[in-house]
Amino acid sequence: MSTTTLAVLVPLLPFLGAVAGLLLGRSAPGFVRPLAVLPALASAVLAVIVAVRQGGGTPIVASTELTPTGSVPIDLALYLDGFAVLVAMLVGVVATCVQLYSTAYLREDPRYPSYAALVSLFTSAMLLVVYSGDLMVLLVGWEVMGICSYFLVGHYWETEAARSASLKAFLVTKLGDVPFLIGLFALATDAGSFRITKILGTVAAGGLDHPTLIALLLLAGVAGKSAQFPLHTWLPDAMAGPTPVSALIHAATMVAAGVYFVARLLPVFEASQAAMVVMAVMAAVTMVGSGLAALAQDDIKRVLAYSTIGQLGYMTGALAVGDRGAAVFHLLSHGAFKALLFLGAGVIIHAAGTNSLAAMSRMDGLAKRIPDAFWTMTIALLALAAIPPFAGFFSKEAVLVAAEHAAGGHTEAAPGAAGWVVLVAGVLTALLTAAYATRLWLMAFRGRGPAAPDHGKEPLAMTGVLWLLAIPSLGLGLAAAPIADWFDGNELTPTLTTSVLGTGAAAVGAVLTYALWQRASAKAAAAPAVAPAAAAPAPGVTAAAAEQPAAVAATVSAATAAAESAAETPEVAEVSHEHPAVPAGPAADPGRALLGPLHRHAAEGFHLDSVYDRLFVRPVRAAASLVRFLDREVVDTYVSGAGAGPRLLGSLVRRAQTGNVQSYLSALLAGAVVLAIATAVLANVNAGS
Repeated sequence: MSTTTLAVLVPLLPFLGAVAGLLLGRSAPGFVRPLAVLPALASAVLAVIVAVRQGGGTPIVASTELTPTGSVPIDLALYLDGFAVLVAMLVGVVATCVQLYSTAYLREDPRYPSYAALVSLFTSAMLLVVYSGDLMVLLVGWEVMGICSYFLVGHYWETEAARSASLKAFLVTKLGDVPFLIGLFALATDAGSFRITKILGTVAAGGLDHPTLIALLLLAGVAGKSAQFPLHTWLPDAMAGPTPVSALIHAATMVAAGVYFVARLLPVFEASQAAMVVMAVMAAVTMVGSGLAALAQDDIKRVLAYSTIGQLGYMTGALAVGDRGAAVFHLLSHGAFKALLFLGAGVIIHAAGTNSLAAMSRMDGLAKRIPDAFWTMTIALLALAAIPPFAGFFSKEAVLVAAEHAAGGHTEAAPGAAGWVVLVAGVLTALLTAAYATRLWLMAFRGRGPAAPDHGKEPLAMTGVLWLLAIPSLGLGLAAAPIADWFDGNELTPTLTTSVLGTGAAAVGAVLTYALWQRASAKAAAAPAVAPAAAAPAPGVTAAAAEQPAAVAATVSAATAAAESAAETPEVAEVSHEHPAVPAGPAADPGRALLGPLHRHAAEGFHLDSVYDRLFVRPVRAAASLVRFLDREVVDTYVSGAGAGPRLLGSLVRRAQTGNVQSYLSALLAGAVVLAIATAVLANVNAGS
């Protein structure tokens, strides 16, 4: 079978699995799990075969005209280069792991059949984006992913949080998709084709008439899809969906699509120096802001969500300095350890009965209850913190090396200013990343208090997947040298300068966080015990806090916030065992000491949602209210008047129609008399004149 045929089957098999799953979900529930896992597994195997055959050599191109348009043609095209085949491998492996994990994680969920089918469709759409050689076909996969994310994030539609999060994710990403679509049409108009190869040829020949405008329009769509500032606010709220969905979205599909798109069309962006600087600033703000926000989150999944935003910022930063090899290398390593982190977080949530780090910090021995999750998440967090020799170290260093080269003026692909912005923000983000990774590990696995509940060993379908993903999280970085040959040939190995800067910053962040955690733990242990009633959610200041000194009141308010965050979620409700009681009391949180007065603002995402509410939501609602008033009071008045006039005239005419013949004869006689008198008067007037 030819490589092209195999490549066609890679996105087709999950699509067929999704269709079959939807059709047979209720009539033949026994086929649901095989239809979820086997197509994804077969697609992953075929993606590996395609990658081996392609081998990082000359791109494989195949196309056929999809439909005549009369102007710019639309082709069903494949474009298989080193970037495409490796990213497709990542998508296939992570999707298979998610489907296998979900068979145990959602085993009691009555909506599992539709969930599994949507995950398969999600996977198929991303693979279509990865392999497509035509931008219009790519756009189909791009939009299908948005629809799937809406349904999957809103899986627990009974809750207000899930409904709001799914709608927010859909609207925010569509807000970016509008300029993105305009940019695609403008790009195709200048290039005369939607084919990626022809577009890149046009760019190389200097044939783009509006490079800056096109690049900025496309960048808006990328910011929405890949959750970059200022369109990143949907991603933390999307944690209301099932944890395996979060793993799929964050590691290998939706948010990776924007970065991959820019990598595919990087010459288009390099044609505009202004666009590269804008991309660099966007990446820098995203990296630093998300790192600060992650330090203030109590929900373990929201910490990981902000972490994803920051790591995507690294990838965008690499693209902003013109090194798509470093960007995709970090995409691959991040996909492995981020999938592991989310799936491991699912095990922790099941075991602890809560997603609150503050509540976990008041449980003792949680690491011993779930040793598989403990060890694999430790590996993933070390990779996230970019500690050598884990995968994240090598891929993050590749980004910093690219930024250093751009800052030193060693590349013409990006201005030096973009290099300095990305380099400084990248080093600072390395410190913040190590800090919140250390905070998460300490609060989740080194809690102090009553013993964590023991519910036995987690299913093999969940723990086995964790160990499978731990392998690339640990060893993928060692493949940096051979992977470079699959990309543009640029070196992906660390340099001494960036290694010292990045690893030194990470070490400072980790050590500082540990020291502050020790101090916070000592203070929490010395604080008076907080009664469970004091930890109950209450508006304003609790009664217990009012009776305590200021320092103790702060711990009580922390406990109150933790109790609110630890409220049972639909995911926790699906655990087959009884929910453990969340211990009350102060939480040892080093994030408060690290951030100081910034903590309150960082916990709220620096109030960007409030800013958007005032700048956009409220004006739109006010405009809608005005339109409704004008429609009801003005337009409806004219419409009602147009109907009332004939009705009034008709009522007057109806009164004259009495049905009495004598009345009709009297009126006829009176009319005749009037006409005769009028005629005589007019005759006399005319005779006298």
